[in-house]
Amino acid sequence: MVDELILKYKKMKNIKYIGLFLATLFIAWSCTEQDVDEVLEIDHTGGLLEVHSTSLGYVVGDNGTYEVKLTAAHGSSPTNKIEVYNTYTNNLGESSNTVLIKTIDLTKSGITESVSFSVMYEDLIAGIVFNDAPLSPVDSDLSIGDGFNLTYVSTTDQGFTSSSAAKTKLTVSTRFAGKYRAIKAEYFRIGVATYTEADWPAVTTIESVDAKTYRVVEYFGAFNGNEWYFQVDADLNITYPDEWDGKAQEGNGQPFITCGSNPTDMVNVDCDTSNYIELDNVNGKDKLYMTFGYLTAGSGPREFYQVLEKIVE
Repeated sequence: MVDELILKYKKMKNIKYIGLFLATLFIAWSCTEQDVDEVLEIDHTGGLLEVHSTSLGYVVGDNGTYEVKLTAAHGSSPTNKIEVYNTYTNNLGESSNTVLIKTIDLTKSGITESVSFSVMYEDLIAGIVFNDAPLSPVDSDLSIGDGFNLTYVSTTDQGFTSSSAAKTKLTVSTRFAGKYRAIKAEYFRIGVATYTEADWPAVTTIESVDAKTYRVVEYFGAFNGNEWYFQVDADLNITYPDEWDGKAQEGNGQPFITCGSNPTDMVNVDCDTSNYIELDNVNGKDKLYMTFGYLTAGSGPREFYQVLEKIVE
């Protein structure tokens, strides 16, 4: 009987210690949570930045202005300026030097302050040295996938500096890549009108190759199983390279022809007011006016005229 009582006493004692241990943990945890809340509540020292414009597409040839939006946090030590730094990176991941391109002074009003600034190509290349040379003043010399990385350093009125982990990347792209629909089209087979826009695909896909070159995927007018290239110059004129990547251009496996290369074979389609781009800066529905064809030996020319309108989703 005595042994049983001693055993029961030991079990109760162990339970008591366990209970005290758990209670201590709970109190410690509660205090820690409270301390964290108190620190978060009072330690608004300024210098923090929220970057809203983290990714922007730089469109070659657009001569555009790109707006960047930030929010600065003020507190007991308000943020009084933001320095914007810029680094160029090519599509292989190789980087230039880093330069200060803008300093923004803040007004120190309110808990937070909205900040915005704009950059153009001239701003982005200023002071940049890559491979021991400045960047070209002509943005068409950039390659698809190149980019500019903007980073931010904020300073409070007490001299504390803070580098933001968030950044803004402007990646080089091209305006005329995308999906298109034919709003007008004509196909002549050996001088005979054969197809119209109703026979064209619902969607024609155009991809960027470099700053001025585009690849048309799958469709040559109304015919699938093709891949061909065109280029756009600074005046929005469309031309067709004789070859690409060491291969002569073809349509349906036959030699590619244009109004310039084979004018006597392109008499049924518009060569006078074609091969240019009409911009739509309001809705983005740019139009591509294109005349091209291919020549079948022993048979004759196949002539194409199409007006492709960009699909805006």
